[in-house]
Amino acid sequence: MPALCRDCLTEFDTGLSCPACRSRRVVAHDELWELSIAHMDCDAFYASVEKRDDPSLAGKPVIIGGGRRGVVSTACYVARIRGVRSAMPMFQALKLCPDAVVIKPRMQAYVDASRAIRAMMDELTPVVEPLSLDEAFMDLTGTQRLHGHPPAIMLARLIRRMRDELGLTGSIGLSHNKFLAKIASDLDKPHGFSVIGKAETASFLADKPVRLIWGVGSAAQESLDRAGIRTFTDLKRWDERDLTARFGSMGTRLWHLARGLDARRVSANAPVKSISNETTFFEDTSDPDLLDGHLWRMAEKVADRAKAKDKAGRVVTLKLKQANHQILTRRLSLRDATQMADTIYRTARMLFDQVDDKGPYRLLGCGISHLVDASEADRAPDLLDPDAGKRAEAERATDRIRARFGPDAILKGRSLR
Repeated sequence: MPALCRDCLTEFDTGLSCPACRSRRVVAHDELWELSIAHMDCDAFYASVEKRDDPSLAGKPVIIGGGRRGVVSTACYVARIRGVRSAMPMFQALKLCPDAVVIKPRMQAYVDASRAIRAMMDELTPVVEPLSLDEAFMDLTGTQRLHGHPPAIMLARLIRRMRDELGLTGSIGLSHNKFLAKIASDLDKPHGFSVIGKAETASFLADKPVRLIWGVGSAAQESLDRAGIRTFTDLKRWDERDLTARFGSMGTRLWHLARGLDARRVSANAPVKSISNETTFFEDTSDPDLLDGHLWRMAEKVADRAKAKDKAGRVVTLKLKQANHQILTRRLSLRDATQMADTIYRTARMLFDQVDDKGPYRLLGCGISHLVDASEADRAPDLLDPDAGKRAEAERATDRIRARFGPDAILKGRSLR
C-alpha cells in the first residue's frame, strides 16, 4: 500500500512510521497516488493567526469575538476542548473557559494570510475554488507531469510550506469528488490528511449520519428525521423519485450523495454572487440591544469582506430564523451599490424594524448581493440623507486608521453590545 510521510515527504510502502525520519505522521492508502480532488481547511484560522502574531498566546485558550454580550466567532482548539463553539454567546463561553483570552477580529490580518495561502495553492494548480478565507477546493488532475509528483505529495508539501513559511496549519481531504474531499478534510483535524478512495466510498458512508452532507442544517435534519433518515444507509433505501417528491430538488441531490456521487467540478472562475454573515444563537433571543449589536457586527464583517474583494452590492438582505425554524427573508434594492458598513447596517436595521414578528429568533444574518466592482459603489449623494456622505468618509478614514494601527484603534459603541 502506498504511503507518504507528511513531514519529510518520503514515499514508502505501508508502515506506521517513516523509514527516513521516523515520524508517525504517515498517510497510507491504496489509491493515494491516483486521487486528485482535494479540500484544504485551515485549522482554527482566525485564532491561529492571532497565536502566530502574538507568541505569548501559545498554549492559551483563545476566543475570537466581541465583548461579553457578543458571540464567539471562532476559538482555538484549547478552548474547543473546554466546550467553546462558534456562535456561542460570549458569557456562556467564558463560563466554560474563564481563563480564555478574548480578541476582537482583525479581518485585514486574516485576509492577508488567506491571500498568502491562495498564492501557494495557485502554484499547485490553476483550478482553485475558494469557499471562504480559510478553505478551498483544488483539482490537481493532470498536474503530476508538471510537478513530477502525484497530487498527494504536492498537497503534503503545501501544508508543510504553510507551517514553515506562514506559521499556520491546515487539514487536507483527498478523494475523487468534492463531496467526499470536504468530508475527508474534517476527519483528522487539526493538521490532518485523510483519504477516501473510490473503492471504499459505499462502505465508508454506510453508517455515517446524513448531517455530514454540506448544507444539511438543523431544519433539514429535522425533516430527514421525520422521514426516518438518519444515516446514509437509511437514505440509500429511498427511491430517487420518492426522495424528489418529498424533498424537491434536494431529494435528487440526496439520492446521488447517498451513493457518493458528485458531478460538480472544481471551478476556479465561479463568480462571487453574494457576501453575507450570519450567526445561530446558543439560546433563542428577542433582546433588541443584543440583536442590534449582532446586526452591526455582521454589517462590519460583510463590508470588510466586500472591501477585501473590491466588490459592492446593489441589494441588502436580512435573514431571520424563528424559534420554530421558519425562515424570514427581507431584501431591499439600493439606488447605488455599496460596500459601506454604515449603509448595510442602516438598511438591514430598517428591514428588521419592518418585520411584524419580534422573535424570539434562533438565527440572524445579513448580506449583500447583485455584486459589482467597488469603482461603481457609493458614488451618488443621498438627497434623503445628507449626512450619509460624511459617515461614509468617516468610515473610510476609520478603515485607514485601523489598517495602520490595528483593528482596535477605533471602535463604535454599538460594536460592544
